[in-house]
Amino acid sequence: MQPISAPDLAAWLADDSRAKPLLLDVREPSEFAVCAIEGATLIPMGTIPARSEELDPEQPIVCICHHGMRSAQVAMFLSQRGFSDLYNLTGGVHAWATQVDPAMPTY
Repeated sequence: MQPISAPDLAAWLADDSRAKPLLLDVREPSEFAVCAIEGATLIPMGTIPARSEELDPEQPIVCICHHGMRSAQVAMFLSQRGFSDLYNLTGGVHAWATQVDPAMPTY
């Protein structure tokens, strides 16, 4: 698992020459309803063990939560299950809102 900053993720998403990652948001639905990065897929942390087979181990995955702690745990879990192209959004959606999209609500 590699950390990725919000500005670096924004640059990646804007770069049409790179394969797009799965933006895996592991927060709860109530948190996701407040704010989310466009295109993110919500799979709450507690459901990851049962739903990890839905994920493509060949696709780059960026794990996202509020500040980066839960998403780091999910990335470690997926790493132990053979996923290798994993990133953790440093600072989570809060960093995205403050560094990339100031119009995004925060909580």
